[in-house]
Amino acid sequence: MRQAVLDHRPCDVGLSGQLWTRRLIGDLIAKLYRVRLTEVGVGKYLKRWGLSFQRPDKRAVEQEPEAVRRWHQEIWPEIRVKAKADGGEILFADQVGIRSDQVTGRTWGEKGKTPVVRRTGNRFSVNAMSAISTKGRMHFMVFTESFTAEVMCRFLDRLAGHFDHKVHLVVDGHSAHRSKKVRDWLAAHPDDVELHFLPPYSPELNPDELVNADLKHSLPKQHRARNQTELAAEARRFFRRRQRQPHIVRGYFGGPHVRYVLDENPMSF
Repeated sequence: MRQAVLDHRPCDVGLSGQLWTRRLIGDLIAKLYRVRLTEVGVGKYLKRWGLSFQRPDKRAVEQEPEAVRRWHQEIWPEIRVKAKADGGEILFADQVGIRSDQVTGRTWGEKGKTPVVRRTGNRFSVNAMSAISTKGRMHFMVFTESFTAEVMCRFLDRLAGHFDHKVHLVVDGHSAHRSKKVRDWLAAHPDDVELHFLPPYSPELNPDELVNADLKHSLPKQHRARNQTELAAEARRFFRRRQRQPHIVRGYFGGPHVRYVLDENPMSF
């Protein structure tokens, strides 16, 4: 029963739904063994089996398990070997959008009355690109235009200017990352930056996704931006604060998405 809960969803074994509850586990026990347990009794078994009630991580149905396996077992080790051979450094990068009307988190209020948070009714947004390493290094760029190949090349220019050795940059498959302009930039700077692509539909493999989540969680609690310029300034303050907190940056690599073990040079998975 324990292995059935770990390996299958309820709908895989003829029950309804995708998430296990004590009632559904009790239904499966009754179906297989013709023994009816109370939910409290099922809970005792679950605790004895070392299981706990958790919020599941999400995976896209389009994700290819074979591509993820290849990343873990083949591609990622190859990147590490390359970085070590040329004395380079591995960074993970991603882009994010921040909107003025985004509200996250909770606040205290009177029971039965939903608290009201007042902010400007004008809608505006800014975008950002960041890159992090297990050494606690963070680089970023905040911009107001859409994320395009030109913006990506600008970010690569700025990133290369901060290093005196080669950067191995891990990114997703965004069209801007694979564009001809970016390929031309890389061909002109072979000793500065090399791009490596994560498997499609696999954001959980990118620790920089946790930077985006941190930004979106932290910024609305503090910002009072009344226009795009102020929102961009507050986004920059967030990134500069994190740059002074390398222990937090290193912590992104040990987050719930995917754990990258910290070591000296380069990273180990």
